[in-house]
Amino acid sequence: MTAARRSILLAAVVAAAAIVCASCAAAPSAKPSAISSPTATAAPTPEVADLTPAEQVVSTMPLRERAASVVMGHIPTTDAVALRSYMASTDVGGFLLLGANIPADEAALAGLTAALTVDPAQPPLIAVDQEGGDVSRLAWDDLPSPLELQQADAATVEAAYAGRGALVRQAGIPVNFGIVADVTADPDSFIHRRVLGTTPDTAAAHVAAAVVGEKGSVFSTLKHFPGHGAAPGDSHSSIPSTTMTLDQWRTTDALPFQAGVDAGAELLMFGHLAYTAVDPAPASLSPQWHRIARDELGFDGVAVTDDLGMLEGSGLPAYADPVANAVAALAAGNDMVLTVVYSTPETAPQIVDGIVTAVESGAVPAERLEEAATRVMELRLAVAEAGEGELSCTTCADPAE
Repeated sequence: MTAARRSILLAAVVAAAAIVCASCAAAPSAKPSAISSPTATAAPTPEVADLTPAEQVVSTMPLRERAASVVMGHIPTTDAVALRSYMASTDVGGFLLLGANIPADEAALAGLTAALTVDPAQPPLIAVDQEGGDVSRLAWDDLPSPLELQQADAATVEAAYAGRGALVRQAGIPVNFGIVADVTADPDSFIHRRVLGTTPDTAAAHVAAAVVGEKGSVFSTLKHFPGHGAAPGDSHSSIPSTTMTLDQWRTTDALPFQAGVDAGAELLMFGHLAYTAVDPAPASLSPQWHRIARDELGFDGVAVTDDLGMLEGSGLPAYADPVANAVAALAAGNDMVLTVVYSTPETAPQIVDGIVTAVESGAVPAERLEEAATRVMELRLAVAEAGEGELSCTTCADPAE
């Protein structure tokens, strides 16, 4: 890192996989001269001293390592040796466990997740989709499903997710992609059986309760922002869309997400959903929706994409290139890009190469990657610090502020 950080004005517009951005860099100032002393220990420069632990780690990373840290990869195997080799060779910052990664029992799974951690000082963000019910990776989770909880009270929801979070963490998994903050009352909707409430108010109360329940056990993820309920269709095979306006969204589908953010959810998953009155691009590739999440909802945690392979699954030519999709997602404001469907062991390294090339060319400003890597590293360091104990809240307000 230079003595003075570059300032870059970013104007990123994502249309399909094309990114246009402009940047300018301020000339670095000279470093203060060091005063040698045979007895005194040199104090860190003010620039370094003012950095958070995560910022300090990221500041020392070479570009490729920084790029790899914002990628969440996946390979379908329960071979611990293969998994460890994948993590060591790719240096990716996270790994998503799906059904093909889950052995028969909890003890075996804990051994597998341990193999994914190459450096305990900077453990990867290991995640799982443990919603319960229709989307359940852990066969031994017999807690109430979201469908069963739709008519329950908030205390019951909180208890269910406290138990679910504990199960996930006991398996060595610190991140749960498990809280569906979408809302719909339509029983024919693709997402209906997975939502926690059929009205915005009920969903909001239940989402907040779920986040509170998981607190300390796992980092909670709200999905699928800005809301799958308003956009009919299955985002695994299409780009569901809606003409709902931003004002309409603010009073309906936004409420569960706002409640989850206010309750302290550490991650927000952006869906491949097009709210065409706000932005014709899917929210996962939309700078506008990322601005709304940050500025209007006040979210300051890790923004993560839904599986980018789903964009390819839409069959639209604009989203046929997985590397272009990942670069566009990072430029739009995501802090972590997730790739599963259609991916191979070579996909994550190819995405890392694409991010490096985009930063070196100026297509993605270096500050955007630095910001993303720092947010991800904050969670990774929190996992390392917690060990097997309670995870600290990285999104809670500092009482000293």
